Order: sequence, then C-alpha cells, then structure tokens
Amino acid sequence: MRGVVMHAPGDVRVETREDPSILLPTDAIIRVSATCVCGSDLWPYRGVEPVKGPSPMGHEYVGIVEEVGGEVRTIRPGQFVVGSFFASDNTCPICRAGYQSSCVHREPVGGLGAQAEYLRVPLADGTLVATPDIPSDDLIPGFLAASDVLGTGWFGAVAAEVGPGKTVAVVGDGAVGLLAVLAAKRLGAERIIAMSRHEPRQKLAADYGATHIVTERGDEGVARIKDLTDGLGAHSVIEAVGTQESMMQAIRATRAGGHVGYVGVAHDVELPGEELFFSHVHLHGGPAPVRRFLPELIDLIATRQIDPGKVFDLTLPLDEAAEGYRAMDERRAIKVLLNP
Repeated sequence: MRGVVMHAPGDVRVETREDPSILLPTDAIIRVSATCVCGSDLWPYRGVEPVKGPSPMGHEYVGIVEEVGGEVRTIRPGQFVVGSFFASDNTCPICRAGYQSSCVHREPVGGLGAQAEYLRVPLADGTLVATPDIPSDDLIPGFLAASDVLGTGWFGAVAAEVGPGKTVAVVGDGAVGLLAVLAAKRLGAERIIAMSRHEPRQKLAADYGATHIVTERGDEGVARIKDLTDGLGAHSVIEAVGTQESMMQAIRATRAGGHVGYVGVAHDVELPGEELFFSHVHLHGGPAPVRRFLPELIDLIATRQIDPGKVFDLTLPLDEAAEGYRAMDERRAIKVLLNP
C-alpha cells in the first residue's frame, strides 16, 4: 500500500509500505476513506520534536472495515467507522470514567500510520464507532474531524466547564481552536471570544458561533479579554496551541474561579506556582478522550446539526501529502484532507 513516511524535518514522502494484517484477535483492518494532516504532525516536521528514523505518519482516520480478528464482536466488515488517535479497550476503570486516552491498554495509532490506504486498528471494539450507514461523500470530512480535532475541541470545552450564560475565550485558531468554538456554541455559551489574526480563520470562527474576535496576543490579548468582561476575565478559556505563551495567556485571561481546558500538546510549558496559586483558576486537560464523545458527535454530524468538516480548506490526493504539510506549515491551509 501507499503511505506517508517522515524521514527528517521537512522531508515527507509517500512510499510503498507493507499492507497491515491482523496481528491480534482484537484487531480490525480498515480501508481508509479519508485521512489528514494534524497540527501536531508539524512539531516533528519543523524539527521541534525528533524524527526517529523513517516514521509512518497520521493518526486521524475514517474508513470501511475490511477484516476483523476472531475476538471482535461489535465491529464487522462493511461498516463505515470512525476511530480515535488512541486505541482503547473502553472497558477498563479509566475508560469507564471517560478517559479512554489514558486506557490501561492504550496504544497510539500514530505509530501505525493512518496517512495510508489501509490501517490496522488495535482494540477494535473499544476504539471504533460505526456510523448509522455508509455516509454520503459530503459527510466524510465531518466524520474525519470527529476522529481528532472535533473531539479534542469538544473536550477542551467540556474541561473548561463551558455552559449556558458563560463567556468563553479560545486561544488558538487552528482546527482544534475553531472546533472548540463550535463546541462552545453547542454547549450553550453566551459569548464566545475567538483569538485570531487570520481573516479566513476569523470568518470560520464567526460561522461556528464566535461573537467577538480578538487579534492581540500575550499580555495585550489578556487585556482585551479583561476589557470585554468587566475586568474579570472569561468564565471558561480553551487553550489549543501548547506553547508557554498560549498557556499563560489562557490562565491570565480566566477569572478567579474560572476554568481552563488545555488541549494543545504542551511543548516546554512551565507553570509559575505562585501565580497559579493566587489565580484561583481550575486547570484540566490533556490528550482528549475522543472515544467518550464519538457517539454523540457522530449523531450530530449524521443528522447535519453540525458541520465540522469546514475546517478542511484544502483537499489533496495522498500522493501529494508533502504539499499538504507545506501548506499547513506555511499557514496557507487550516487543515488538509488527504484522499487515499
């Protein structure tokens, strides 16, 4: 099969890889209908994270089940399924508490390489969720978004305790941040402040429910949030970047007693203990337990109540994956969908 492999920072190639096969009786093999480039894929692409030899890439996927292992009971060949970036059994005590991305048997799908024609999915019964039927082509981008960026944005909103009557600020205007705006709207937020400097992203944020746009960053961005909230700060802030600046901006833009939901993959983030102590701000986040939300999100997409697929503003064949990485790295695209 063809699959995306990263050899070094900036060096992405589509190569012939070995077809996946059933290794364990709990596995499934899917024919990938759509996959995509994630913002977190850009960390190794930019050299911020090490590239450990030729690395299969991709952890977001939807597709048709081709084959299942002998112990798979709820997933069957022919179904269209959505999975998460962590495989989970969905039965352990951590999964039952709603944190499938910390499942005691979790396995990262990224190491298996979902930017490919086929994918082996471990723990298929606990990881994959089937759609009601085979979706029309126009729904596939939305289901693909549910595999990571929608589920992650949704978790950010839930972790930030977004709800009716609250003012929400979103730090980060990538796909996760934009879909956190959508989630905040669905969860009933009264005001949603999107922090963005880029006009196409500002427009999509407004489409998804943002009531205010703040273009400033850092301390200036915090000051603007305070100006909009009678000097108090937002009730809920979603951090969707993962840098020191974005995390401190999120914490400082939150009112005392408010909540920060942080879902940006942290890189060299250090929290000042004394400032945090006196802030009275709640912090919750981490790798999103996408599996917790998939049934609800799949229903919302299938019934066309939400359209998260609009974050994909560039679609390319799998063979042009290198251009997709370049487009996202250069911020010419919000998120790139790849068609195998």
